[in-house]
Amino acid sequence: MGKVVLVTGASSGVGRALCQRLLQEDDGLHLCLACRNPGRAEAARAALLAACPSAQVTVVQVDVADLRSVLRAARELRHRFQRLDCVYLNAGIMPNPHLNLRALFSGIFSRKVIHMFSTAEGLLTQEDRVTADGLQEVFATNVFGHFILIQELEPLLAHSDSPSRLIWTSSRSASRSNFSLEDFQHSRGQEPYSSSKYALDLLSVALNQHFHQRGLYSSVACPGTMLTNLTYGILPPFLWTLMMPIIWLLRFFANAFTLTPYNGAEALVRARWGHFCGRFADVHMDIDGDTAEKFYQKLLELEKHIKGTIQDTDTQS
Repeated sequence: MGKVVLVTGASSGVGRALCQRLLQEDDGLHLCLACRNPGRAEAARAALLAACPSAQVTVVQVDVADLRSVLRAARELRHRFQRLDCVYLNAGIMPNPHLNLRALFSGIFSRKVIHMFSTAEGLLTQEDRVTADGLQEVFATNVFGHFILIQELEPLLAHSDSPSRLIWTSSRSASRSNFSLEDFQHSRGQEPYSSSKYALDLLSVALNQHFHQRGLYSSVACPGTMLTNLTYGILPPFLWTLMMPIIWLLRFFANAFTLTPYNGAEALVRARWGHFCGRFADVHMDIDGDTAEKFYQKLLELEKHIKGTIQDTDTQS
């Protein structure tokens, strides 16, 4: 078997474009699409095989917000594969985004317009909710479900003789000001998406500290500002059409405006070879190892608690 690459959130957006680009680069890959919706996953698989008939493309069903689903998918993957060469931790949500129109229109005519459009700082709030596991949904989907998946797949990943790579889809909206170790699920805030993206930046640093000597390397890559299902949830498509001239103009001043999932996926593809790590060259990642380690330990404690709760529930039923 050739190199095995697992991609979460592969049925649409940048995840689907990433799969397309990976196969264009190397059709000898075994590409596994990890998706929540089986129907959309099969449609994505069919489209990829139509474009690249010789490729090996399989599907595993997983809802990263549902920890039982994550554990079940991990068992299936351990049964299917002897190793994973690369895992793209791409699935993510931005539920019920609300746009601050006053901030938007005042920002358009300010010197911060490029920063505002590329990071959405001060523009977006979201309405989060609690999952069946008792976790904040954005945190569970964007961070914790993936963390559990990595923990469960460790036997397939940590091989010093043949390194594996974890690549997280980060965001320019990741902001330290929206993250707190005391409320790392962001249950008391209004910007859970920004908090979750900063959290996965921290987690990537911690995973490197703990696993690089065992042949597992973690990095983050930002696909830039694109028009996807997430952005279309912020504004109706016709408003994005009206704003396109402004966005195209801003592309001359900032490299963050990739606009399409296919363009955005380039950073993720390059990260597989270690050519591109981080968000963008003009963005300083405000991360320190001590905070990353403390966050990692909190996730280990939460993992122990959640798994214990699931086990107790299953025993009682």
